[in-house]
Amino acid sequence: MTGLDGLNPTSGALVLGLVQARVPTVSGSADLKATAERLADQVRRAKKGMPTIDLVVMPEYSINGLDPDTWLDDSLLCDRDGPEMAVLADACREAGVWGCFSIMERNPDGAPWNSGIIVDDHGSERLYYRKMHPWVPAEPWAPGDLGIPVCDGPAGSRLALIICHDGMLPEMAREAAYKGANVILRTAGYTYPIRQSWQITNQANAFQNLAYTASVALAGPDQNNIWSQGEAMVCDVDGTVLVHGDGIPDRVVTAEVVPARADAARRRWGVENNIYQLGHRGYTAVAGGAGDCPYTFMRDLVAGEYAVPWENEVEHVDGTGAGWGPPESVRAR
Repeated sequence: MTGLDGLNPTSGALVLGLVQARVPTVSGSADLKATAERLADQVRRAKKGMPTIDLVVMPEYSINGLDPDTWLDDSLLCDRDGPEMAVLADACREAGVWGCFSIMERNPDGAPWNSGIIVDDHGSERLYYRKMHPWVPAEPWAPGDLGIPVCDGPAGSRLALIICHDGMLPEMAREAAYKGANVILRTAGYTYPIRQSWQITNQANAFQNLAYTASVALAGPDQNNIWSQGEAMVCDVDGTVLVHGDGIPDRVVTAEVVPARADAARRRWGVENNIYQLGHRGYTAVAGGAGDCPYTFMRDLVAGEYAVPWENEVEHVDGTGAGWGPPESVRAR
């Protein structure tokens, strides 16, 4: 059951409003304020137009835009507790709805972070995340250093947020699920060349982790008339696409998920309960299953020795090819 994508919610459903927000044009601090106010208005109108919505999700870059020439301008960055987030938190409180938002966040100690924030229906911050895997070499953001947080959300949900390229690495959704997330949000600014990869990874992340995935990108043209894809998607725990959006800017794509179904699958499935079985290999033959770590890449990563066999042949190892110059910070281990 889908409850007509949230119009008639199923018992225990979390109703999502995924906003395919249009690409903003930002050239001054006044544009940041105006964009935040526009998004806040969309939050209020989405909840008014469809009162069953529990959580409104805005895409990555929906405040700061996609023009790389503005990304490192300190006057065009946001703060976690800055005026833009205050406007959005107030909108959630006034509308009585949860919200998920994106900011390019000022970092006093180095390169900015690409951050995501979830606030509840009282306007209080419930989750704060820094993008772990910037889309290198194109993005200049500092890699996230807070891990993947999970928070309690509406309707028995446990929410996690991963951002754009994060979702291309299966370890990210796995970590979110391992920490208990049954609904994994993914926000993005992806353009159309990434469309197929977007779709298959959203589905794979759901099935591999018996989690719902709810994903949305910006929509419409940037300053160079390159279009972001929109493509809101919600996937069931078996990878089935429940709802699939399009490229229409500012369309609110709605869907319902039932977090208890994900919880039940993780406890009751036999075959393909992959997130459990990863750490209990061959439990039919071995009591409790093998609990070792047979994966070389995992052991090497922990030891600080991760290196692919073609390590010395990789052509792009910093942002110079994308015009960013050499990195300022030393590699962390």
